[in-house]
Amino acid sequence: MLLLLIPVLETVFALSGTRAQSVTQPDVHITVSEGAALELRCKYSSAISESLFWCVQYPNQGLQLLLEYFSGATVVKGIKGFEAEFKKSETSFHLRQPSAHWSDSAEYFCALVTHSVWDCRGR
Repeated sequence: MLLLLIPVLETVFALSGTRAQSVTQPDVHITVSEGAALELRCKYSSAISESLFWCVQYPNQGLQLLLEYFSGATVVKGIKGFEAEFKKSETSFHLRQPSAHWSDSAEYFCALVTHSVWDCRGR
């Protein structure tokens, strides 16, 4: 059996002169079996055009980029078989892994970024 513990991270980006931008991950922890499908939900609010990211932090490692959405196709492919679907009408960017593995056990973070240049370490 595979145990994936996914802590919630709620990030709020405030921009001077604009409405606050926010991202919410409603799932506190997710537990899935080896080989089962995994979905991590991400809801956002934004008054301006979005750049959305999923980052991952494996045990004893730094944050790294899993995938990113700027525009174009609504389904974004990432590393290790992960993908996310951008649904503007639902203000969601849910992350999916069709077949989870024990090595996927990590913390996952969804981020909404309004800067033109950014990575998972906040630069």
